[in-house]
Amino acid sequence: MTRDRKIGVAVDLSKGSKLALKWAIDNLVDKDDTLYMIHVKPFTGNESRNLLWSATGSPLIPMSEFRDKEVTHKYDVELDPEVLDMLDTGCRQKHVTVVVKIYWGDARDKLCAAVGDLKLDCLVMGSRGLGSIQRVVLGSVTSHVMANATCPVTIVKDPTSHGF
Repeated sequence: MTRDRKIGVAVDLSKGSKLALKWAIDNLVDKDDTLYMIHVKPFTGNESRNLLWSATGSPLIPMSEFRDKEVTHKYDVELDPEVLDMLDTGCRQKHVTVVVKIYWGDARDKLCAAVGDLKLDCLVMGSRGLGSIQRVVLGSVTSHVMANATCPVTIVKDPTSHGF
């Protein structure tokens, strides 16, 4: 990969997505890269303020603006201090630009769309650690994205989860 890469991290504030973000900061991002935090919210149909962005997602939100309570309220997103601390520490040390993109809908489809929309060089995501039976019944976002994304996808597993 070349410099000035566009690296996406799927973040839903679960333990798995936090591990993926940490892994991306520690092992993948480098100086002058752009780190896209991609968050997909389920579309409930009654969010009239988000209808404008339902197809394309939110505008790109610089991390400095995303910290503003008015902005998080506008997009109905909770800030996680642990995630903010990771981003502050890791990205300041590595001189990385961080932007946030929010989508509404099915995470499987929206993450694949984000790869193309943002022209990502790679996508990093966590795994919930579902066992094989649960994956068949519930479906796996990671399996779908790995099979359909048009860029390399790295799945970061939680070493403490043992899906059966």
